[in-house]
Amino acid sequence: MRAYERLIRYAKIHTASAELTESSPTPTTDRQFDLARLLADEMKALGVSDVFVDEHCYVYGHIPATPGCEDRTPIGFLAHLDTVPDFSGENVKPRVIEDYDGGDIVLGDSGRVLSPRDFPHLESLAGETLVVTDGTTVLGGDDKAGIAEILTAAEAILSSDQPHGRISIGFCPDEEVGHGAALLDLDRFGAELAYTVDGGDGGDIEYECFNAASADVKIKGFNVHPGGGKNMLVNAALVAFEFNSMLPAAETPRDSSGREGYYHMSDVSGSVESASMTYILRDFDLSGLEYRKKVMTHAAKILNERYGAGTVTVNIRDQYRNMLDVIKPKIEVVEKAYAAIRAAGLTPTSTPIRGGTDGAQLSFRGLPCPNLPTGAFCGHGPYEHVCAEHMDKCVEIILNIVKEFAR
Repeated sequence: MRAYERLIRYAKIHTASAELTESSPTPTTDRQFDLARLLADEMKALGVSDVFVDEHCYVYGHIPATPGCEDRTPIGFLAHLDTVPDFSGENVKPRVIEDYDGGDIVLGDSGRVLSPRDFPHLESLAGETLVVTDGTTVLGGDDKAGIAEILTAAEAILSSDQPHGRISIGFCPDEEVGHGAALLDLDRFGAELAYTVDGGDGGDIEYECFNAASADVKIKGFNVHPGGGKNMLVNAALVAFEFNSMLPAAETPRDSSGREGYYHMSDVSGSVESASMTYILRDFDLSGLEYRKKVMTHAAKILNERYGAGTVTVNIRDQYRNMLDVIKPKIEVVEKAYAAIRAAGLTPTSTPIRGGTDGAQLSFRGLPCPNLPTGAFCGHGPYEHVCAEHMDKCVEIILNIVKEFAR
């Protein structure tokens, strides 16, 4: 079975996670177990050993080393089960377009069009096989494409006499809400080096990412009759606007690229009585992230001096760190991937991730874990699509990595 055919099966299973709170369970949604159990059954049918789904929806399995390769470095491959909580992943209707002509693709009856005018890379996919949505849901290629590629590679390994060391397979819940690898049992997983298969396209291997934090801002107003509000009334909604205006206006996702960080307001609500805002803070330098935190706490300090103590509270939570610091001492994990990508006929590149993966968490838990491509495009929305032939290349890269470590 080709990887894209597996993806189509998995995409139809609703696995969206839910926004993380202090009281959230793991997984944040029980529906992620539906895919986890299906994958466990499929892994057993393929001949994967030690298949196990734990109480937190982590899926484990192993392919034992072939005779003579028991001393090779044990490696692992991981992907995540969930899709984003903020755009529908329910009732996904994947559509296959064979021999794509390079032009506009009308996405069902949604009124949306996947067009090279908006997505210029589409022209390079002419003649290939695409899988698209009907315009009302995500496809789930992020990261069910990665799952499909790992299991397609596992099938190829188990049906051949290719020598290899011990290979670990893992699938995690809740990656899209920043909790994915937090409870992965590293002893049960049993790898010394690993790769998440959760990237974009081509020969890009990602091993540098943002340092990340989230910030919850709460504002308490003082609500009196506006007719007598002189020097008394504190409009929480207006204070929220004021707080946001104290952040650097040109340091938003829209105004940044490459290694530039940002402040991103992801949610806001409010009234005279109270208001709340949610931000994410991102910077490739840890010192830069710490500075962004100080900017926010200083803004709260100024507003509390202006309107009264307790008017503004800021709760900042660290999410993940730049995995480059951990991967540098184990650069072999990158070099092997470069060789594998070249062997697949592609030119290896490395682009800093303007986001995060489970690999960032795992790297700081002691498992160096860069990110491999999946052949998926435009994740997290209705224009998401994958290229079947590029997914085949991603399977080839995984197989080549296995060969590199078996040498």
